[in-house]
Amino acid sequence: QVQLAESGGGLVQAGGSLRLACAASGSIFWPNTMGWYRQAPGKQRELVATISVSRATNYADSVKGRFTISRDNAKKEVYLQMNTLKPEDTAAYYCALGYRTSMNYWGQGIQVTVSS
Repeated sequence: QVQLAESGGGLVQAGGSLRLACAASGSIFWPNTMGWYRQAPGKQRELVATISVSRATNYADSVKGRFTISRDNAKKEVYLQMNTLKPEDTAAYYCALGYRTSMNYWGQGIQVTVSS
């Protein structure tokens, strides 16, 4: 079993920045993919960004150029640097870890709120 613990969320004004972190623990297999997803009230959970063990990245079009995903394999952590935040970015953000094409484990979610 894998546990994922997110931190770093909060309330910021539009144009501001936040950095999310996710620490993984438990029975983690190698290699793996880690990522961030988000869900706003009444909407489907959507991909924000993923990063492979080799650090290949994938971003949603809505966050390209503003968000940066990274990982520290030694620390078993993944990060999401969010810059130039917009009110549309307001959501609960979830850390995820998976193998091959599946995301198998999820964090509890952390709230990011961007005010106008």
